[in-house]
Amino acid sequence: MRIIIDADACPRGAFEAAAKLARIAGAELVTVANFNHEIVSEHHITVGGDPQEADLKIINLARAGNIVVTQDIGLAAMVLAKGARALGPTGFEYLQERMESSLEERELKAKYRRAGGRTKGPAKRTAKDDRRFYEKLAEMIGAGDKNL
Repeated sequence: MRIIIDADACPRGAFEAAAKLARIAGAELVTVANFNHEIVSEHHITVGGDPQEADLKIINLARAGNIVVTQDIGLAAMVLAKGARALGPTGFEYLQERMESSLEERELKAKYRRAGGRTKGPAKRTAKDDRRFYEKLAEMIGAGDKNL
């Protein structure tokens, strides 16, 4: 089992939970980020600074059965198409059957912003987000009811 983290935008709480669960389950934890981020991880891949370089590397690494942790809906869609599972850092699992509407919503919001509109960003991360992420990732990797 391999857990791949889009470390360019992964909150510390989600990263720490994933690292702990990977150790418990004996899963390989791979982090990918551009050179602007300092990530301490045994299996870290540093990519260049091009806008989608980390995403492209993650897409190339992803295989069926892997879990990819990302906030990027587009990246989630790509890894789902490869048979991997995708999990947001708040514990939200991206599912293929919801992907079309999620991508449409993302495009509508981007269009609105390009026209000068403002959209709401993500809510501040909470301890509840950390717990939900931990529990969902534990379920996905079969680590059972491991406590933080």
